Amino acid sequence: MVTEQEKISLDSSSTQLEELCREYRANNQISPENFELYNVKRGLRNPDGTGVMAGLTLICNVHGYLIADGERIPDEGKLTYRGIDINDIVNGCVRENRFGFEEVAWLLLFGKLPTDTQLQHFTQVLSDCRELPEYFAEDMIIKAPSKNVMNKLARSVLALYSYDSNPDDSSLENNMRQSIQLIARLPSIMTYAYQVKRRHYDKKSMYFHPIDPTQSTAESILNAIRPDRVFTDEEAKLLDLCMMIHAEHGGGNNSTFATRALSSTGTDIYSAISAGIGSLKGPRHGGANHRVMMMMTELMEQVKDWEDEDEVAAYLEKVLRGEASDHSGLIYGIGHAVYTLSDPRAVLLRAHAKKLAAEKGMLKKFELFERVEKLAPKVFATVTGKTKVMCANVDFYSGLVYEMLGIPSDIFTPLFAVSRIPGWCAHRMEEMETCGRIMRPAYRSVAKNRPYVPLENR
Repeated sequence: MVTEQEKISLDSSSTQLEELCREYRANNQISPENFELYNVKRGLRNPDGTGVMAGLTLICNVHGYLIADGERIPDEGKLTYRGIDINDIVNGCVRENRFGFEEVAWLLLFGKLPTDTQLQHFTQVLSDCRELPEYFAEDMIIKAPSKNVMNKLARSVLALYSYDSNPDDSSLENNMRQSIQLIARLPSIMTYAYQVKRRHYDKKSMYFHPIDPTQSTAESILNAIRPDRVFTDEEAKLLDLCMMIHAEHGGGNNSTFATRALSSTGTDIYSAISAGIGSLKGPRHGGANHRVMMMMTELMEQVKDWEDEDEVAAYLEKVLRGEASDHSGLIYGIGHAVYTLSDPRAVLLRAHAKKLAAEKGMLKKFELFERVEKLAPKVFATVTGKTKVMCANVDFYSGLVYEMLGIPSDIFTPLFAVSRIPGWCAHRMEEMETCGRIMRPAYRSVAKNRPYVPLENR
Protein backbone atom coordinates (compact mmCIF):
# COMPACT_ATOMS: atom_id res chain seq x y z
CA MET A 1 0.00 0.00 0.00
CA VAL A 2 1.33 3.48 -0.97
CA THR A 3 1.64 5.85 1.98
CA GLU A 4 0.93 9.58 1.88
CA GLN A 5 4.68 10.25 1.97
CA GLU A 6 5.27 7.99 -1.05
CA LYS A 7 2.61 9.55 -3.26
CA ILE A 8 3.90 11.77 -6.08
CA SER A 9 3.20 15.39 -5.32
CA LEU A 10 1.87 17.45 -8.22
CA ASP A 11 2.64 20.75 -6.58
CA SER A 12 4.46 22.88 -9.16
CA SER A 13 7.43 23.35 -6.83
CA SER A 14 7.73 19.71 -5.73
CA THR A 15 10.96 17.75 -6.16
CA GLN A 16 9.06 14.83 -7.69
CA LEU A 17 7.56 17.03 -10.39
CA GLU A 18 10.95 18.57 -11.13
CA GLU A 19 12.34 15.06 -11.66
CA LEU A 20 9.51 14.19 -14.04
CA CYS A 21 10.18 17.34 -16.04
CA ARG A 22 13.90 16.55 -16.24
CA GLU A 23 12.97 13.12 -17.60
CA TYR A 24 10.75 14.75 -20.20
CA ARG A 25 13.38 17.26 -21.32
CA ALA A 26 16.02 14.53 -21.61
CA ASN A 27 13.94 12.62 -24.15
CA ASN A 28 12.04 15.32 -26.02
CA GLN A 29 14.53 17.62 -27.72
CA ILE A 30 14.24 18.45 -31.43
CA SER A 31 17.21 20.25 -32.91
CA PRO A 32 16.30 23.61 -34.50
CA GLU A 33 18.44 22.61 -37.50
CA ASN A 34 16.01 19.77 -38.25
CA PHE A 35 13.24 22.23 -39.00
CA GLU A 36 15.37 23.74 -41.76
CA LEU A 37 16.65 20.34 -42.94
CA TYR A 38 13.13 19.04 -43.55
CA ASN A 39 11.73 22.41 -44.70
CA VAL A 40 9.23 22.54 -41.85
CA LYS A 41 7.40 25.83 -41.73
CA ARG A 42 7.16 26.46 -38.01
CA GLY A 43 4.07 28.36 -37.02
CA LEU A 44 2.74 27.63 -40.53
CA ARG A 45 4.93 30.52 -41.69
CA ASN A 46 6.97 30.69 -44.89
CA PRO A 47 10.68 31.64 -44.59
CA ASP A 48 9.81 35.27 -45.41
CA GLY A 49 7.32 35.43 -42.55
CA THR A 50 4.19 35.18 -44.70
CA GLY A 51 1.54 32.67 -43.75
CA VAL A 52 1.26 29.28 -45.46
CA MET A 53 -1.76 29.35 -47.78
CA ALA A 54 -4.35 27.09 -46.15
CA GLY A 55 -7.62 28.04 -47.78
CA LEU A 56 -9.85 30.51 -49.58
CA THR A 57 -12.39 32.88 -48.06
CA LEU A 58 -14.96 35.49 -49.05
CA ILE A 59 -15.19 36.93 -45.56
CA CYS A 60 -12.17 39.13 -44.92
CA ASN A 61 -8.87 40.34 -46.31
CA VAL A 62 -5.91 41.53 -44.24
CA HIS A 63 -3.36 43.50 -46.30
CA GLY A 64 -0.05 44.66 -44.86
CA TYR A 65 2.61 44.39 -47.54
CA LEU A 66 3.30 43.91 -51.25
CA ILE A 67 5.35 41.17 -52.89
CA ALA A 68 7.78 42.12 -55.68
CA ASP A 69 10.49 39.81 -57.05
CA GLY A 70 9.93 37.53 -54.08
CA GLU A 71 10.55 40.31 -51.54
CA ARG A 72 8.11 41.75 -49.03
CA ILE A 73 7.61 45.48 -49.48
CA PRO A 74 6.04 47.29 -46.50
CA ASP A 75 2.70 48.93 -47.21
CA GLU A 76 -0.06 50.73 -45.33
CA GLY A 77 -2.39 48.27 -43.65
CA LYS A 78 -5.85 47.66 -45.02
CA LEU A 79 -8.65 45.55 -43.54
CA THR A 80 -11.77 44.71 -45.54
CA TYR A 81 -14.93 42.93 -44.43
CA ARG A 82 -16.60 41.23 -47.40
CA GLY A 83 -14.63 43.58 -49.66
CA ILE A 84 -15.59 46.78 -47.80
CA ASP A 85 -12.85 48.83 -46.13
CA ILE A 86 -13.23 48.87 -42.33
CA ASN A 87 -12.57 52.62 -42.39
CA ASP A 88 -15.58 53.14 -44.63
CA ILE A 89 -17.78 51.01 -42.37
CA VAL A 90 -16.70 52.80 -39.19
CA ASN A 91 -16.79 56.28 -40.72
CA GLY A 92 -20.24 55.61 -42.17
CA CYS A 93 -21.62 54.70 -38.75
CA VAL A 94 -19.86 57.66 -37.09
CA ARG A 95 -21.16 60.05 -39.73
CA GLU A 96 -24.72 58.81 -39.21
CA ASN A 97 -24.21 58.73 -35.42
CA ARG A 98 -25.40 55.17 -34.96
CA PHE A 99 -24.12 51.87 -33.60
CA GLY A 100 -22.44 49.55 -36.08
CA PHE A 101 -21.56 46.23 -34.43
CA GLU A 102 -24.88 44.64 -35.34
CA GLU A 103 -24.46 45.78 -38.95
CA VAL A 104 -20.96 44.30 -39.06
CA ALA A 105 -22.26 40.99 -37.67
CA TRP A 106 -24.88 40.86 -40.45
CA LEU A 107 -22.27 41.74 -43.09
CA LEU A 108 -19.90 39.01 -41.92
CA LEU A 109 -22.59 36.34 -41.67
CA PHE A 110 -24.49 37.04 -44.88
CA GLY A 111 -21.97 38.68 -47.20
CA LYS A 112 -23.59 42.05 -47.87
CA LEU A 113 -24.70 45.16 -46.02
CA PRO A 114 -28.22 44.94 -44.59
CA THR A 115 -31.10 47.11 -45.63
CA ASP A 116 -32.64 49.30 -42.93
CA THR A 117 -35.46 46.76 -42.48
CA GLN A 118 -33.06 43.83 -42.30
CA LEU A 119 -30.84 45.63 -39.78
CA GLN A 120 -33.77 46.54 -37.54
CA HIS A 121 -35.07 42.97 -37.59
CA PHE A 122 -31.62 41.47 -36.97
CA THR A 123 -30.96 43.86 -34.09
CA GLN A 124 -34.28 42.87 -32.53
CA VAL A 125 -33.49 39.16 -32.93
CA LEU A 126 -30.12 39.64 -31.19
CA SER A 127 -31.84 41.55 -28.38
CA ASP A 128 -34.44 38.81 -27.96
CA CYS A 129 -31.69 36.17 -27.70
CA ARG A 130 -29.58 37.91 -25.02
CA GLU A 131 -31.32 36.22 -22.12
CA LEU A 132 -29.54 33.03 -21.10
CA PRO A 133 -31.47 29.73 -20.83
CA GLU A 134 -33.41 29.27 -17.60
CA TYR A 135 -31.17 28.47 -14.62
CA PHE A 136 -28.06 28.61 -16.84
CA ALA A 137 -26.49 31.53 -14.98
CA GLU A 138 -27.17 29.94 -11.59
CA ASP A 139 -25.99 26.44 -12.46
CA MET A 140 -23.13 27.10 -14.87
CA ILE A 141 -21.69 30.45 -13.75
CA ILE A 142 -22.67 31.38 -10.19
CA LYS A 143 -22.16 27.87 -8.77
CA ALA A 144 -18.87 27.37 -10.61
CA PRO A 145 -16.92 30.65 -10.49
CA SER A 146 -13.66 31.07 -12.37
CA LYS A 147 -10.82 33.46 -11.61
CA ASN A 148 -10.38 33.93 -15.36
CA VAL A 149 -13.37 35.17 -17.35
CA MET A 150 -12.03 33.71 -20.62
CA ASN A 151 -11.98 30.29 -19.01
CA LYS A 152 -15.59 30.73 -17.95
CA LEU A 153 -16.59 31.90 -21.43
CA ALA A 154 -15.18 28.72 -22.98
CA ARG A 155 -16.77 26.45 -20.36
CA SER A 156 -20.11 28.20 -20.64
CA VAL A 157 -20.17 27.93 -24.43
CA LEU A 158 -19.51 24.21 -24.12
CA ALA A 159 -22.27 23.97 -21.51
CA LEU A 160 -24.80 25.56 -23.89
CA TYR A 161 -24.68 22.29 -25.82
CA SER A 162 -26.75 20.71 -23.03
CA TYR A 163 -29.38 23.44 -23.34
CA ASP A 164 -29.78 23.04 -27.10
CA SER A 165 -32.54 20.67 -28.24
CA ASN A 166 -30.74 20.10 -31.57
CA PRO A 167 -27.01 20.65 -30.94
CA ASP A 168 -25.44 18.30 -33.50
CA ASP A 169 -27.39 19.19 -36.63
CA SER A 170 -24.74 20.57 -39.01
CA SER A 171 -27.16 22.05 -41.54
CA LEU A 172 -26.77 25.69 -42.54
CA GLU A 173 -30.15 26.48 -41.00
CA ASN A 174 -29.13 25.08 -37.62
CA ASN A 175 -25.68 26.65 -37.73
CA MET A 176 -27.28 30.00 -38.48
CA ARG A 177 -29.66 29.70 -35.51
CA GLN A 178 -26.86 28.69 -33.18
CA SER A 179 -24.55 31.43 -34.47
CA ILE A 180 -27.07 34.20 -33.88
CA GLN A 181 -27.83 32.88 -30.40
CA LEU A 182 -24.12 32.72 -29.53
CA ILE A 183 -23.44 36.24 -30.82
CA ALA A 184 -26.29 37.48 -28.61
CA ARG A 185 -25.51 35.41 -25.53
CA LEU A 186 -21.74 35.71 -25.22
CA PRO A 187 -21.88 39.30 -23.86
CA SER A 188 -24.36 38.15 -21.21
CA ILE A 189 -22.13 35.23 -20.23
CA MET A 190 -19.14 37.58 -20.02
CA THR A 191 -20.84 40.08 -17.73
CA TYR A 192 -22.28 37.34 -15.48
CA ALA A 193 -18.86 35.67 -15.23
CA TYR A 194 -17.21 38.98 -14.39
CA GLN A 195 -19.68 39.76 -11.59
CA VAL A 196 -19.29 36.28 -10.09
CA LYS A 197 -15.51 36.56 -10.29
CA ARG A 198 -15.71 39.91 -8.44
CA ARG A 199 -17.75 38.37 -5.65
CA HIS A 200 -15.94 35.06 -5.25
CA TYR A 201 -12.30 36.02 -5.82
CA ASP A 202 -12.13 39.79 -5.27
CA LYS A 203 -14.56 39.82 -2.32
CA LYS A 204 -16.52 42.69 -3.86
CA SER A 205 -20.21 43.14 -4.47
CA MET A 206 -21.76 41.64 -7.56
CA TYR A 207 -24.82 43.07 -9.26
CA PHE A 208 -27.05 41.75 -12.01
CA HIS A 209 -28.96 44.46 -13.83
CA PRO A 210 -31.96 43.57 -15.97
CA ILE A 211 -31.40 43.52 -19.72
CA ASP A 212 -32.78 46.53 -21.59
CA PRO A 213 -34.12 45.24 -24.94
CA THR A 214 -33.83 48.70 -26.52
CA GLN A 215 -30.06 48.87 -26.09
CA SER A 216 -27.36 48.01 -28.63
CA THR A 217 -24.81 45.33 -27.79
CA ALA A 218 -22.26 47.93 -26.68
CA GLU A 219 -24.82 49.72 -24.51
CA SER A 220 -25.95 46.45 -22.93
CA ILE A 221 -22.37 45.64 -21.92
CA LEU A 222 -21.82 49.01 -20.23
CA ASN A 223 -25.25 48.68 -18.62
CA ALA A 224 -24.23 45.32 -17.14
CA ILE A 225 -20.78 46.21 -15.77
CA ARG A 226 -21.45 49.65 -14.28
CA PRO A 227 -22.99 49.66 -10.80
CA ASP A 228 -25.09 52.75 -11.54
CA ARG A 229 -25.82 51.72 -15.17
CA VAL A 230 -24.81 55.25 -16.23
CA PHE A 231 -22.75 55.89 -19.37
CA THR A 232 -22.65 58.49 -22.12
CA ASP A 233 -23.61 57.95 -25.72
CA GLU A 234 -20.04 58.83 -26.70
CA GLU A 235 -18.65 56.09 -24.44
CA ALA A 236 -21.03 53.50 -25.85
CA LYS A 237 -20.20 54.53 -29.43
CA LEU A 238 -16.46 54.19 -28.73
CA LEU A 239 -16.96 50.70 -27.31
CA ASP A 240 -19.09 49.90 -30.35
CA LEU A 241 -16.21 51.06 -32.57
CA CYS A 242 -13.84 48.74 -30.69
CA MET A 243 -16.22 45.85 -31.28
CA MET A 244 -16.54 46.62 -34.99
CA ILE A 245 -12.79 46.58 -35.61
CA HIS A 246 -12.31 43.41 -33.52
CA ALA A 247 -15.14 41.50 -35.19
CA GLU A 248 -13.04 39.79 -37.85
CA HIS A 249 -9.45 39.45 -39.02
CA GLY A 250 -9.18 36.78 -41.71
CA GLY A 251 -9.03 33.00 -41.58
CA GLY A 252 -5.36 32.73 -40.66
CA ASN A 253 -5.36 34.26 -37.18
CA ASN A 254 -4.96 31.55 -34.57
CA SER A 255 -8.42 31.62 -33.01
CA THR A 256 -10.27 31.68 -36.33
CA PHE A 257 -8.02 28.95 -37.72
CA ALA A 258 -8.73 26.87 -34.60
CA THR A 259 -12.47 27.39 -35.13
CA ARG A 260 -12.18 26.37 -38.78
CA ALA A 261 -10.00 23.35 -37.97
CA LEU A 262 -12.52 21.99 -35.50
CA SER A 263 -15.44 22.82 -37.79
CA SER A 264 -13.76 20.84 -40.59
CA THR A 265 -14.28 17.69 -38.49
CA GLY A 266 -18.04 18.26 -38.46
CA THR A 267 -18.13 18.78 -34.69
CA ASP A 268 -20.82 20.91 -33.04
CA ILE A 269 -20.61 24.69 -32.98
CA TYR A 270 -20.14 24.85 -29.21
CA SER A 271 -16.94 22.77 -29.40
CA ALA A 272 -15.63 24.85 -32.30
CA ILE A 273 -16.31 28.25 -30.73
CA SER A 274 -14.92 27.21 -27.35
CA ALA A 275 -11.69 26.31 -29.17
CA GLY A 276 -11.57 29.82 -30.62
CA ILE A 277 -12.02 31.28 -27.14
CA GLY A 278 -9.28 29.05 -25.74
CA SER A 279 -6.93 30.23 -28.48
CA LEU A 280 -7.77 33.89 -27.97
CA LYS A 281 -6.97 33.59 -24.26
CA GLY A 282 -3.27 33.15 -25.06
CA PRO A 283 -0.97 36.15 -24.41
CA ARG A 284 0.46 35.80 -27.94
CA HIS A 285 -3.03 36.35 -29.35
CA GLY A 286 -5.98 38.11 -27.69
CA GLY A 287 -4.39 38.25 -24.26
CA ALA A 288 -1.82 40.73 -25.56
CA ASN A 289 -3.93 43.81 -24.73
CA HIS A 290 -3.79 42.93 -21.03
CA ARG A 291 -0.02 42.37 -21.30
CA VAL A 292 0.34 45.79 -22.92
CA MET A 293 -1.31 47.45 -19.94
CA MET A 294 0.83 45.49 -17.47
CA MET A 295 3.97 46.53 -19.39
CA MET A 296 2.91 50.17 -19.60
CA THR A 297 1.96 50.29 -15.90
CA GLU A 298 5.48 49.20 -14.99
CA LEU A 299 6.95 51.68 -17.46
CA MET A 300 4.99 54.51 -15.88
CA GLU A 301 6.31 53.49 -12.48
CA GLN A 302 9.93 53.12 -13.58
CA VAL A 303 10.27 56.10 -15.92
CA LYS A 304 10.30 59.38 -14.00
CA ASP A 305 9.91 61.77 -16.94
CA TRP A 306 7.38 60.40 -19.43
CA GLU A 307 8.32 63.12 -21.93
CA ASP A 308 12.03 62.24 -21.91
CA GLU A 309 12.46 60.06 -25.01
CA ASP A 310 15.91 58.86 -23.91
CA GLU A 311 14.54 57.64 -20.58
CA VAL A 312 11.56 55.90 -22.24
CA ALA A 313 13.86 54.32 -24.82
CA ALA A 314 16.20 53.07 -22.10
CA TYR A 315 13.32 51.27 -20.40
CA LEU A 316 12.20 49.72 -23.71
CA GLU A 317 15.75 48.44 -24.20
CA LYS A 318 15.44 46.65 -20.85
CA VAL A 319 12.15 45.13 -21.99
CA LEU A 320 13.70 43.80 -25.20
CA ARG A 321 16.66 42.36 -23.28
CA GLY A 322 14.28 40.53 -20.95
CA GLU A 323 15.31 42.67 -17.97
CA ALA A 324 11.92 44.34 -17.43
CA SER A 325 8.18 43.80 -17.83
CA ASP A 326 7.47 40.03 -17.82
CA HIS A 327 11.04 39.17 -18.97
CA SER A 328 9.74 37.76 -22.26
CA GLY A 329 11.82 40.16 -24.35
CA LEU A 330 8.66 41.39 -26.07
CA ILE A 331 7.29 44.90 -26.39
CA TYR A 332 3.65 43.92 -26.37
CA GLY A 333 1.42 45.64 -28.88
CA ILE A 334 4.25 46.47 -31.28
CA GLY A 335 4.64 44.50 -34.49
CA HIS A 336 2.28 42.21 -36.39
CA ALA A 337 2.47 39.09 -38.53
CA VAL A 338 0.90 40.87 -41.52
CA TYR A 339 0.82 44.63 -40.96
CA THR A 340 4.03 46.58 -41.54
CA LEU A 341 3.62 50.35 -41.92
CA SER A 342 0.31 50.51 -40.06
CA ASP A 343 -2.50 48.49 -38.50
CA PRO A 344 -5.73 50.19 -39.64
CA ARG A 345 -7.48 49.12 -36.43
CA ALA A 346 -4.82 50.80 -34.28
CA VAL A 347 -5.01 53.92 -36.45
CA LEU A 348 -8.78 54.11 -35.95
CA LEU A 349 -8.54 53.54 -32.21
CA ARG A 350 -5.78 56.12 -31.76
CA ALA A 351 -7.74 58.77 -33.66
CA HIS A 352 -10.99 58.23 -31.78
CA ALA A 353 -9.38 57.75 -28.37
CA LYS A 354 -7.39 60.98 -28.26
CA LYS A 355 -10.48 63.14 -27.80
CA LEU A 356 -11.74 60.95 -24.96
CA ALA A 357 -8.29 60.98 -23.34
CA ALA A 358 -8.42 64.77 -23.20
CA GLU A 359 -11.91 64.69 -21.68
CA LYS A 360 -10.90 62.07 -19.08
CA GLY A 361 -7.74 63.92 -18.06
CA MET A 362 -5.59 61.12 -19.47
CA LEU A 363 -3.93 62.99 -22.34
CA LYS A 364 -0.44 62.74 -20.82
CA LYS A 365 -0.84 58.97 -20.55
CA PHE A 366 -2.17 58.75 -24.10
CA GLU A 367 0.82 60.72 -25.39
CA LEU A 368 3.15 58.31 -23.58
CA PHE A 369 1.59 55.44 -25.56
CA GLU A 370 2.19 57.41 -28.77
CA ARG A 371 5.81 57.98 -27.68
CA VAL A 372 6.36 54.26 -27.11
CA GLU A 373 4.82 53.50 -30.50
CA LYS A 374 7.27 55.94 -32.09
CA LEU A 375 10.37 54.75 -30.24
CA ALA A 376 9.85 50.98 -30.25
CA PRO A 377 11.09 50.28 -33.83
CA LYS A 378 14.26 52.33 -33.23
CA VAL A 379 14.96 50.56 -29.95
CA PHE A 380 14.36 47.18 -31.60
CA ALA A 381 16.97 48.03 -34.25
CA THR A 382 19.45 49.17 -31.58
CA VAL A 383 19.09 46.06 -29.42
CA THR A 384 18.81 43.39 -32.13
CA GLY A 385 20.82 45.00 -34.92
CA LYS A 386 17.93 44.21 -37.27
CA THR A 387 16.03 46.81 -39.25
CA LYS A 388 12.43 45.71 -39.31
CA VAL A 389 9.42 47.77 -40.30
CA MET A 390 6.90 47.49 -37.48
CA CYS A 391 3.88 49.35 -36.21
CA ALA A 392 1.57 49.39 -33.23
CA ASN A 393 -1.11 46.73 -33.53
CA VAL A 394 -4.69 46.93 -32.26
CA ASP A 395 -3.75 45.47 -28.87
CA PHE A 396 -1.47 48.41 -28.11
CA TYR A 397 -4.33 50.90 -27.86
CA SER A 398 -7.36 48.73 -27.08
CA GLY A 399 -6.46 48.20 -23.41
CA LEU A 400 -5.97 51.95 -22.95
CA VAL A 401 -9.33 52.67 -24.57
CA TYR A 402 -11.03 50.12 -22.32
CA GLU A 403 -9.37 51.70 -19.29
CA MET A 404 -10.62 55.15 -20.32
CA LEU A 405 -14.11 53.65 -20.60
CA GLY A 406 -13.84 52.35 -17.04
CA ILE A 407 -13.83 48.74 -18.21
CA PRO A 408 -11.99 46.43 -15.78
CA SER A 409 -8.91 44.58 -17.01
CA ASP A 410 -10.59 41.25 -16.21
CA ILE A 411 -12.70 41.60 -19.33
CA PHE A 412 -10.22 43.19 -21.77
CA THR A 413 -9.66 39.89 -23.58
CA PRO A 414 -13.24 38.61 -23.07
CA LEU A 415 -14.43 41.75 -24.87
CA PHE A 416 -12.21 40.71 -27.77
CA ALA A 417 -13.98 37.32 -27.82
CA VAL A 418 -17.43 38.91 -27.61
CA SER A 419 -16.49 41.11 -30.57
CA ARG A 420 -14.85 38.35 -32.62
CA ILE A 421 -17.61 35.75 -32.42
CA PRO A 422 -19.45 37.02 -35.57
CA GLY A 423 -16.23 36.39 -37.51
CA TRP A 424 -15.75 32.94 -35.97
CA CYS A 425 -19.31 31.95 -36.81
CA ALA A 426 -18.99 33.25 -40.37
CA HIS A 427 -15.80 31.24 -40.89
CA ARG A 428 -17.36 28.12 -39.36
CA MET A 429 -20.25 28.23 -41.79
CA GLU A 430 -17.95 28.95 -44.73
CA GLU A 431 -15.70 26.03 -43.75
CA MET A 432 -18.61 23.62 -43.50
CA GLU A 433 -20.45 24.86 -46.59
CA THR A 434 -17.58 25.33 -49.07
CA CYS A 435 -14.56 23.28 -47.99
CA GLY A 436 -15.92 19.87 -47.02
CA ARG A 437 -12.62 18.27 -46.05
CA ILE A 438 -11.09 17.69 -42.64
CA MET A 439 -7.87 19.62 -42.01
CA ARG A 440 -4.96 17.24 -41.72
CA PRO A 441 -1.49 18.85 -42.04
CA ALA A 442 1.60 16.62 -41.81
CA TYR A 443 4.23 16.30 -39.10
CA ARG A 444 7.47 14.47 -39.96
CA SER A 445 8.73 12.10 -37.31
CA VAL A 446 12.42 12.45 -36.46
CA ALA A 447 12.39 9.69 -33.84
CA LYS A 448 14.86 6.87 -34.49
CA ASN A 449 13.57 3.30 -34.59
CA ARG A 450 14.60 1.21 -31.59
CA PRO A 451 13.58 -2.15 -30.12
CA TYR A 452 11.20 -2.66 -27.23
CA VAL A 453 13.08 -3.60 -24.03
CA PRO A 454 11.34 -5.84 -21.45
CA LEU A 455 10.72 -4.15 -18.12
CA GLU A 456 13.23 -6.32 -16.21
CA ASN A 457 16.01 -5.35 -18.62
CA ARG A 458 15.61 -1.56 -18.48
